[in-house]
Amino acid sequence: MWGSFCRLSTLAGLLPLVFGAAVLGAPQNGFLAQYKGTPYHDSRYQGGAQKIPGKVMCAYYDLGGEGVAYHDSDPENHGSGELNKPDGSYLNEFRMHEGVDISYTKFGRTPPIDDNPFSKVMPPADLLYVGWTEAGEWFNITVDAAKAGEYTAGLLYTSNRGGALLLDVNGEPATGPLAIRSTFDGTDPLEWRQYHHWKLAPNFVTLRLPKGKSVLTVRILAEGHMNLATFDFRKAE
Repeated sequence: MWGSFCRLSTLAGLLPLVFGAAVLGAPQNGFLAQYKGTPYHDSRYQGGAQKIPGKVMCAYYDLGGEGVAYHDSDPENHGSGELNKPDGSYLNEFRMHEGVDISYTKFGRTPPIDDNPFSKVMPPADLLYVGWTEAGEWFNITVDAAKAGEYTAGLLYTSNRGGALLLDVNGEPATGPLAIRSTFDGTDPLEWRQYHHWKLAPNFVTLRLPKGKSVLTVRILAEGHMNLATFDFRKAE
């Protein structure tokens, strides 16, 4: 059901690949005092750190630009303003002048795009997500945990070839490499739609967070070509 595992050759020298590694602590090392990024906000999303427990939107990564809030392999947004042509709409032009590549789920098209029968879970319509990922890219998300403790997050994503992520908390590695299992489905007759087979990994990662604000860094380690939509955080059992 999961498809094939990601190839591991690009992870040589890294920690063993795991599914849902938990960090033992999130040290306070002055990172937050020096960090120049700020929580995302715009006319629709009023901003502030994204709340935990709750759904954390990848597309609402921090403000601050290249090298501060994110690193992308090129300065062009290949979703907003390119694939999704500028037309004055919020979704097509969302953060189109930043390097992180962003698109959104599209329903009711012919042929079906994100509401296709090959998805394992149906995402919400018009859901913004980070896409076109490449190994070495990263983005920061400021979060606000209601209480100190361990939180487990499910990941809503697509990946036509598998891959791997790593998460930092406040500038320190918080997990080993986390495998992304492929959502490839050979029965789909449309090759381009392999990028739109949505899957929920319900227990993707467990993190220990301090109470209050932290900065999560999502690092793309291997393969890329993933669409990352939301991390749904809940208290670990």
